[in-house]
Amino acid sequence: METSMKALYIIINAGYSDEIMEIIRAAGAPGGTIVHARGEGAQHHSFLGITLDYEQEMVIIITDNDTAYKIMAHVDEQAGRKTDIHGICYIMPVESAVGLSKSEQVE
Repeated sequence: METSMKALYIIINAGYSDEIMEIIRAAGAPGGTIVHARGEGAQHHSFLGITLDYEQEMVIIITDNDTAYKIMAHVDEQAGRKTDIHGICYIMPVESAVGLSKSEQVE
């Protein structure tokens, strides 16, 4: 089925998934998928010869266009790069999807 839906990706510091879920639900998201991730920057940090990686989490949400941009605005205001959550958010189009409930489908 073709959709006008968007996939919203939010990358946050590990340990803040409960806070980000509260923010996105308040903005209209029915929920999201949380993926544990590891961040790696241009500089590596090591301690006693062990390379330390930044633990992160990624929240993925599939929603309609208007809700996606509303969520993005809430993340920027409440969980952006100037906060401890350090949220980075981007949106990608969803060309087609299966397995969504009827209430989540947008034509």
